[in-house]
Amino acid sequence: MPVYLDHAATTPMRPEAIAAYTEAMGVVGNPSSIHSQGQQARRMLEEARETVAATLGADPIEVVFTSGGTEAINLAIKGMFWARNDTARRPRILVPGGEHHATVDTVEWLERAEGAEIGWLPLDGDGRIAVPGGIAGDDTALFTFLAVNNEVGTIQPVPALAAVARSAGVPVHVDAVAAYGHVPLDFAGLGVDALSVSAHKIGGPVGIGALVLSRASTVVPLIHGGGQQRQVRSGTQDVAAAVSFAAAARLAEAEREAETDRLSALRDRLIAGVRAVVPEAVLSGPEPGSGERVVSNAHFTFPGAQGDSLLFLLDLAGVSVSTGSACQAGIPEPSHVLLAMGRDETEARSALRFTLGRGSTDADVDALLAALPGAYAQASRAGLAERAPRLGR
Repeated sequence: MPVYLDHAATTPMRPEAIAAYTEAMGVVGNPSSIHSQGQQARRMLEEARETVAATLGADPIEVVFTSGGTEAINLAIKGMFWARNDTARRPRILVPGGEHHATVDTVEWLERAEGAEIGWLPLDGDGRIAVPGGIAGDDTALFTFLAVNNEVGTIQPVPALAAVARSAGVPVHVDAVAAYGHVPLDFAGLGVDALSVSAHKIGGPVGIGALVLSRASTVVPLIHGGGQQRQVRSGTQDVAAAVSFAAAARLAEAEREAETDRLSALRDRLIAGVRAVVPEAVLSGPEPGSGERVVSNAHFTFPGAQGDSLLFLLDLAGVSVSTGSACQAGIPEPSHVLLAMGRDETEARSALRFTLGRGSTDADVDALLAALPGAYAQASRAGLAERAPRLGR
C-alpha cells in the first residue's frame, strides 16, 4: 500500500465528515429562503458555523465561509487594503519573506494593480519572523503573516507580532491554514483582526474554508451579490460542505492534544531516522525539541540532489512526499521559503518536505527510511538540473 507523507498538501477526509456531507446533500433548501425547507438548511448551516467558531475561539458571526484558504486570504488582504485606503492613502503592506503563494501572489498583484508598497520582513535561519521594533501606522494598510510556515513548519509568535501592529493601529491578518488542527487557535486571545483556515487540512472536504473576521473589522468584499454573510461574501452558501467542515473541525479539536503527543514522537523518529540513513541531509527550521516546530512537519535539504528527482524516485518506491507547497509542485524552482531564510539557490532546490497526519504510522516512517538512501544515491548521481533549457542545434 502506498505511504502518504504529504498531509500538509491535503489530508484524507474523515469518515465522519464524508457521512455528514452525504447526509446533508440529501437536504433540499436554500438557506436564504424563508420557507420551512430553507430554514431547515439555514439551521444546519448556522449550527455548522457555531461548531467551527468554537474550535477557533471565535463568535459564530465572525466566521465567514469561503471556497478555501486561498479565497479567505485574498478576501482578507485585498479587502483590508481597499478598506484602509478608502479615506486615506495607506499603501504599505507588511509581509514576511517565505509566505504561502496565496499571500505572495496577492500582495504582488496589489503592488502592480493598486500601487501597494510591500514591506518585506526578514526571516532568520530557522524561519522565524523578525518582530519589527515599530510600525508606522499612518501609511500601513495591514500586516499579514503565517501562524505556521507551511514548508518548514516554524511556529510564529502570533500574539507578540500582533501586539506590535496593534499598538500602531494596524490591522493584522494571520494565515492559519497550516496551523489549524495542530496548534491551539484562540481568535479572541490572539489580538488579530482576521484569520484564514481551510477544511481539507483537517479531514474535511476540499472547496470550503473560512475567514474569521472580527466584528470591528471592515473589508471590501471580493464577491458582490445577495449580501450573505455580513455583506462580506455573497453567494448561496454550501450547507453540505459546511456541515462536513464542522464534523471534521469538531473531531480535529477533540483529538488535537493526543495527536500532538503522538505525532511529535513520530516526527522526532522520522527526523532522527533521516539523519541516520542520510547523514548529509540538513534539517530546515527549528529543532524538534525547541517547541517552535509544528508536530507534523519534517523538512530537509539533500546536498547534491534535486528535490524533484528525490520526489519522483520515492514515488516509484511507493512513498508520497513533497518539495514544498502543493500549489507550486511540479515547477522546478528553488524554494522561496529557504531563500528567505538565507539558504542559497542550490540548497533551495534540494528540499523535501515530509508531513504527517492522523493516519501516519511507524510503518510509514520505516518505509520512507528504507527507500530514502537509494533514492538519494540515485538523485545525487543525476545532480542538479539546469533551470533554463540550453539552446542547441
